[in-house]
Amino acid sequence: MLSNPAAGTHLRGDEIAVKIVVAGHFGVGKTTFVGSLSEIRPLRTEEVMTEASVATDDLKGLPQKTATTVAMDFGRLSLSDRVVLYLFGAPGQQRFMPLLTDLTRGALGALVLADTRRLAESFDIIGVLEELDLPYAVAVNQFDDAPDYTVEQLRGALDLEEDTPLVICDARDRTTSKQGLIALVEYLLTREPEPAA
Repeated sequence: MLSNPAAGTHLRGDEIAVKIVVAGHFGVGKTTFVGSLSEIRPLRTEEVMTEASVATDDLKGLPQKTATTVAMDFGRLSLSDRVVLYLFGAPGQQRFMPLLTDLTRGALGALVLADTRRLAESFDIIGVLEELDLPYAVAVNQFDDAPDYTVEQLRGALDLEEDTPLVICDARDRTTSKQGLIALVEYLLTREPEPAA
């Protein structure tokens, strides 16, 4: 069970730190997701989008988007008195893929946010994580104007392995967002360790 956001905000020094990457395509809600879960004021590196980004960043379906993450989002969430998750939200544009790769170093897993209006844009992110052999779960972020699909339809559309966790969430809502992290952590706990060489 995830702790109260007011509890555990002061670290003692004997906690187990777990690095989790929050990944997904441009405009999928990663900054909102990290912000809704972090028990500390999240670090954000958002910049106002300029005319120069119009030709680069596809704003189709994102009429309200005026800023974009240019480095990372960072937040912290205590799972218990001993386990603390450090959330690293990666920018989603293709030009930032090397940064996503860098952010995965030392991470135990990743949570991929997806949007049913633009599912195909998740493939590049999932491909990078699979190439890096980083375990991941998928959380489909519900947008107000997005079409609804069943979990089975989404699993098929994203071509996910049978054991890859898939949940539906609203990145603005702390409770449903927790479900994505819970699914990922439970998945990480059940994975068989690699045999020693």
